[in-house]
Amino acid sequence: MKLKRQGRKTMVRATLKLVPFALMVLMGDASAQSASEQEAYAVAKDAYVYAYPLMLTNATLQQLSNFAEPIPGNTFGPPNQFHHARAFPNADDKVVIRMNTDTLYSAATLDLKAEPMVLSVPAADRYFMLPMLSLWSDVFDVPGTRTTGKNTARDFLVVDPQWRGDAPAGLEVIRSPTRNVWIIGRTQTNGAADYANVHKVQDGMKLTPLSAWGKGVYVPPKGVVDPGIDMKAQPPDVVDKMDTAAYFARFAELLKDNPPNQVDYPMIHRLERVGFKVGQSFDLAKAPASIQQAFNRGYADGKALVLAEGRKAGGIGGKGWIYTTRSGAYGVDYLYRAAIAQCCLGENLPQDAVYPALSTDSDGRALDGANKYVLHFDKGKLPPVDAFWSVTAYDIEGYFIPNPIKRQAIGDRDKLITNADGSLDLYLQADSPGKDKEANWLPVGKAPFTLLMRLYSPREEFLQGKWTPPDVAKSN
Repeated sequence: MKLKRQGRKTMVRATLKLVPFALMVLMGDASAQSASEQEAYAVAKDAYVYAYPLMLTNATLQQLSNFAEPIPGNTFGPPNQFHHARAFPNADDKVVIRMNTDTLYSAATLDLKAEPMVLSVPAADRYFMLPMLSLWSDVFDVPGTRTTGKNTARDFLVVDPQWRGDAPAGLEVIRSPTRNVWIIGRTQTNGAADYANVHKVQDGMKLTPLSAWGKGVYVPPKGVVDPGIDMKAQPPDVVDKMDTAAYFARFAELLKDNPPNQVDYPMIHRLERVGFKVGQSFDLAKAPASIQQAFNRGYADGKALVLAEGRKAGGIGGKGWIYTTRSGAYGVDYLYRAAIAQCCLGENLPQDAVYPALSTDSDGRALDGANKYVLHFDKGKLPPVDAFWSVTAYDIEGYFIPNPIKRQAIGDRDKLITNADGSLDLYLQADSPGKDKEANWLPVGKAPFTLLMRLYSPREEFLQGKWTPPDVAKSN
């Protein structure tokens, strides 16, 4: 009996010693496993794609908010306050590509780490939207006409993922998936004569720290300028210039305050197998040489993949109208999310706005102002929208085309003249089509050009593919 008892004790001790190891394996502890070089390569390649929107959005928001004072008339400035564009850009402005004359922008970058922010939305008599993007580039909420209603004032409490407090009465909680938020607001603007009306709507958009809510007029403090942020390089270039080690080290730091989504954990568990853990810093130099080499190869191939898919998503080299009806919310389609970030960071939910782009005519030839074109809509086949639509012409680099009638866009808010059968023709050419047709004329230069159609609050027939934009045909 004595010997048997000793044997049982020995077995128990041995079993207890095995428990921590078993738990480590079940929990995916990277130290308890050894990833092969090929596996490390595959993980690094996929992780580059997965991380890219987070990296690019962060670099963008750093630049947009790195100011001590607001820049009047521009949509960048210190964080946690709105910055409004008060007028349309001039035809010769070349600050950003594909500018619009449909809406005036109101933008803000939020940093929710210190405390939540109260977002006040005014009662607006017109179409507006305030899409809120997480640092992963997903749109997680959109206060505005489509969602929260017309002529309805609302106050929201925007909180970060870790916040666990109680919202004061009258505040509706919006929980951001990340510490940082990008608001890219747009308010319908019916020409320069409408500016004063739009300014009233913009002035009603407020951001107030929770600690200052209900305590009178809040005056935002000056921003803190970080001299270490490159303010000259474009954000995509800032990300592209990082080497492998810097890219993944920065990714690890961003994950500390901007956690993965719940559906991302298969990706996270794969990262753990190569020693990369959420909430911890990552130093590639401490990995074995073979793993470092695998990461370098995965980084290079991941970067090339994102660039290629981004060009494809942006319509480069494509024919016909190029657009997507699945942007803004990407789930686990990490490659598509990265591609949209690479080509068109800040894309809306399709229910709010879709922007079809065109660079070829009905014969597949590049649009060129040396020719004359017609965009024809059959009777009852105008763009199906609940808000409004427009078509804008740009030069081959994406900038406005100066013209004698100072018209960069044309759409349903213009006094268009329909044909006798109820159809509509828009004339796309460098010279006037004649006084009787100038109401429907969108001027272009005598050079290659592109078009962008904007559909605000598109209807289901468009979102489901039952209506598609008609081709642009060369005319005599």
